[in-house]
Amino acid sequence: ASPAAQHEGLAAEPIELQGIHEKPFFSRMGVYLRLSGPGWLQSAITLGGGSLGSSLFLGVLLGFAGLWIQPLAMILGVVMLSAIGYVALTTGKRPFQAINEHINPVLGWGWALATAMANVVWCLPQFGLGTASLQQNLFPSLVGPKSGLPDTVGKVIAAGAILLVCLVVIWFYDKGSKGIRIFEGLLKIMVGIIILCFFGVVVKLSFAGLLDWGAIGGGLIPDLSILTKPAATFAGALAATGKFADYWSGQIVYMQRDVMISAAATAVGINMTFLLPYSMLAKGWRRNARGLAIFDLSTGLFVPFILATGCVVLCAASQFHVKHHPGLLDEPYKMRAKDGTTQIVNVPEGQQVDEATLRELQPPSDGLVRAYKGIADARVKHAIGDEAYGKLTSEQKATARAALPQGDRRIAAMLIKRSNFDLAAALQPLTGDIFSQYVFGIGVVGMAVSSIIILMLISGFVICEMLGVKPEGNAHRLACLVPVLGVLGPFIWHKAAAWLVVPTSVFGMVLAPIAYWTFFCMMNSKSLLGEHMPKGMSRVTWNVLMLVAAGVITFGSVYSIWSKARYYGLAGLGAFLLLLIVVQIRRGGVKLDEIRTEPEDA
Repeated sequence: ASPAAQHEGLAAEPIELQGIHEKPFFSRMGVYLRLSGPGWLQSAITLGGGSLGSSLFLGVLLGFAGLWIQPLAMILGVVMLSAIGYVALTTGKRPFQAINEHINPVLGWGWALATAMANVVWCLPQFGLGTASLQQNLFPSLVGPKSGLPDTVGKVIAAGAILLVCLVVIWFYDKGSKGIRIFEGLLKIMVGIIILCFFGVVVKLSFAGLLDWGAIGGGLIPDLSILTKPAATFAGALAATGKFADYWSGQIVYMQRDVMISAAATAVGINMTFLLPYSMLAKGWRRNARGLAIFDLSTGLFVPFILATGCVVLCAASQFHVKHHPGLLDEPYKMRAKDGTTQIVNVPEGQQVDEATLRELQPPSDGLVRAYKGIADARVKHAIGDEAYGKLTSEQKATARAALPQGDRRIAAMLIKRSNFDLAAALQPLTGDIFSQYVFGIGVVGMAVSSIIILMLISGFVICEMLGVKPEGNAHRLACLVPVLGVLGPFIWHKAAAWLVVPTSVFGMVLAPIAYWTFFCMMNSKSLLGEHMPKGMSRVTWNVLMLVAAGVITFGSVYSIWSKARYYGLAGLGAFLLLLIVVQIRRGGVKLDEIRTEPEDA
């Protein structure tokens, strides 16, 4: 490595990248394929419990009509990550230092602190997701309900196994360039397994004739009308609610808007913006690798993300969209017991039903029942008013729910959020145990484990930066252990979520658009990029794409802040911006010859 690189604690540039731009296209692509890695790390973190949950609800709420949302959101995310990579590879500087020196230390420290908080908090549900899948899907007879072990003991064993795997994998990262290659190779395998598992379930559903590929193709075409009106597939269900159709339309549109904007705002989280430049610099990538960076993000992040999340949306849409669990409404269905036996239930006395028309389902879970009651109770409250509803006893609320017209009860049951376990249970009679429990379960565990590993890696980078030490060796390994607190997730998440998620989400959402605008400024900073700042039409293209991406993330973040924390969230955003302005004024303001947005001639 050069003296400067050694001083920065950075690796030497790979020999294969020297003179890469003079090589033929296919030779260049071959080199890029061999050297790719940081994009796959991005894929490993974004394919976690959050992506699984949002994909499930997109499928439940919008069916195939929402397939375009996540690809579009990820395209915007890749634009900003490409800009971040361009700045880091051009300067060779670690971004935390560059932001503090050339832009504003409030941005640098806010970026780092938000990332550090997010790493710890979001590890909790990942451990919970992985542990639950091991207990319920993969090994119920070893650590789950069929094992005979107390539930706490089963959780300890399952969570401990996940932690051990994560510690072993993360240890390779600080074993030099060979260790990084092993680390990236393992993560690529995990991401590949996730994709293959979900893709396998989709293939099975397709051969069973349960997927309408014409509708799927139409769902890839953007349709902004779903921001203002319910998906067309709800027309029949809405008509059955009579004079309350407008109420239900409003509820559906609110949910659609919320899930769409959340998906757009969180496709690339703030901790992903921290990981990318450090993982690239750790591999020795420099200016010659800027084309490689875009290739890596396209093949390692965009393609795996779209395949995995798209498959989950397809599975959820095929099983849950405009469908309800008949057990919630005391309607007939073929109930499947845990021992595999089935029986027809909820058949009115003296009435005959056609067994072939009944769905084979497990009884509705406690979570589904609670969710249904919440949505149905909101409809009751709307009809009688808040004051009258507040005076009802629990028994009176139950009576009011049962008295709702059938159309209202059905649409309430359709709008329930489903979990990955609900989907696995719904798939079981269609695909069998192998696909519904084991293949699907492996995909879910892979999501959780890969996300935990990357959260640990990012924690190592961010804590080392804040302490001013090189992100390598034992210092980096110890810093990587901070998110291990997430192993408590299976035991405390449901109790801690209420007071951990909201402040962390709001802080991250405040900082996410600010991080985007920070890198927009860095891409236009003459003092930082010098002669390597984009010029001419290249500059115009970069700025237009970044403005669109930053604009969307800003709108989505403000919407999310308002929906989660109302005036408190906006007050936090205002306080942060005020501190930013005060520090900038004390530093002498932004010099016009340092940050420019107008195009220059090449």
